[in-house]
Amino acid sequence: MSVSSFEDVTRATPERKLTKHLPKQSGRNNTGSITVRHRGGGHKTKYRLIDFKRQKDGVPGKVAHIEYDPNRSARIALVHYADGDKRYILSPVGLSVGDPVMSGPGAEIRPGSALPIANIPLGTTLHNIEVQLGRGGQLVRSAGTAAQLLAKEGTYAQVRMPSGEVRLIDMRCRATIGQVGNVEHENEVVGKAGKTRWRGFRPAVRGMTMNPFDHPHGGGEGRSGAGGNPQTPWGKPALGQRTRHNKQTDRMIVRRRTK
Repeated sequence: MSVSSFEDVTRATPERKLTKHLPKQSGRNNTGSITVRHRGGGHKTKYRLIDFKRQKDGVPGKVAHIEYDPNRSARIALVHYADGDKRYILSPVGLSVGDPVMSGPGAEIRPGSALPIANIPLGTTLHNIEVQLGRGGQLVRSAGTAAQLLAKEGTYAQVRMPSGEVRLIDMRCRATIGQVGNVEHENEVVGKAGKTRWRGFRPAVRGMTMNPFDHPHGGGEGRSGAGGNPQTPWGKPALGQRTRHNKQTDRMIVRRRTK
């Protein structure tokens, strides 16, 4: 088992006003039906209110702390603004305690600054990218990820995602400069089943060990294969079947992600 070093974390307790109670869902929807299997248990967590919109234009801020967030793989930075406001943002690579943070069209091009894509030079590394104007960053938010601004044409910009997909994004949408921090997260080895349980995941049983009543892969004398294409317990194709059905945004994809 390997764990994160937490050497970049400067404070253990979160800002109380920026946290809220996070009830356990256990994979259930608003009617109580299980919609995601193999969820439940896990350690108690409080949700950190992250500022994904970055709309404090022209107000200078300074990084006070780098903190751990149990709800995401990335680290978060507590920013103290000149007007007395405090907010959490995603902590990019190169951002440390005492560094200035700005947002708005006139912000300096440096890690942690949030600007409209129209004001960002080509080739810049981005994260926390908006898809819909004013909705807040939705793309490229996990640890170690980064996108790149490739081109600008008309009212849209071409951005290469971490998957290799090239996507058109409205140039009025905002993005944050830099690569998301905690890059070593991908090297972490869970090492034991209990650590997965701490994170709220319950054991998953293979379909081939079940009865035919419970799973399409079940049944057969002794150890037997699936007996056909991989399927879900409800007979839907699995492992490789395309599930994207969104014609409205298909035109925004310039190049599909690479295999």
